[in-house]
Amino acid sequence: MSKIDFKAEYKSLYNAPQKDFVLIDVPPLPYLMFDGRGDPLKVPVYQQAIEALYSLSYTLKFMSKRAFGRDYVVGPLEGLWWADDYGAYTSSGRRDEWNWTMMILQPDWIDPLHLEAAKAEVLMKKGLPGIETVRLETLDEGLCAQILHIGSYADEAPTLARLHNEWLPQNGLVETGHHHEIYLSDARKVEPARLKTLLRQPVKPMKC
Repeated sequence: MSKIDFKAEYKSLYNAPQKDFVLIDVPPLPYLMFDGRGDPLKVPVYQQAIEALYSLSYTLKFMSKRAFGRDYVVGPLEGLWWADDYGAYTSSGRRDEWNWTMMILQPDWIDPLHLEAAKAEVLMKKGLPGIETVRLETLDEGLCAQILHIGSYADEAPTLARLHNEWLPQNGLVETGHHHEIYLSDARKVEPARLKTLLRQPVKPMKC
């Protein structure tokens, strides 16, 4: 049985230079999603989201092998981040105002009925809190600017400031969606200075 690796299937989506931004065209993609609010280092629901997403993703993977004879590598954790007041997102002291949606990419043959079956299986085995709120939704980002950040998450601010204050205006572009992060490293195993994170921002041409 061959195994699909999303990072190989969508190679351009999971790669970017470290020195400058590139534009990519992101097709509509299905994700498991878990919404939350607050400082991810403090609110318990953030860890609940991670555990629920991975538990369901691996349950769906093994379900796919049994039902369809199709195997795949579970994708990396991803997240959408924003705040009602943009200043709260750019200020580390106001993380309690952050909104987030944590996500894991799914193959296109997984549907809501499969998700409900996976939820029932996980609830029976683990009884994870919040798992009933996980949804399967297609994210359609389209044109995006992307760059690779190496280092701690707290050190992303200068790169994001350059994107929004310099690179986008210079290229006649404006933001259209939420800040998107793709975590290529496991923060539990990699020291902060070596973490690899793709930073993605949906954009569109600025109106004249």
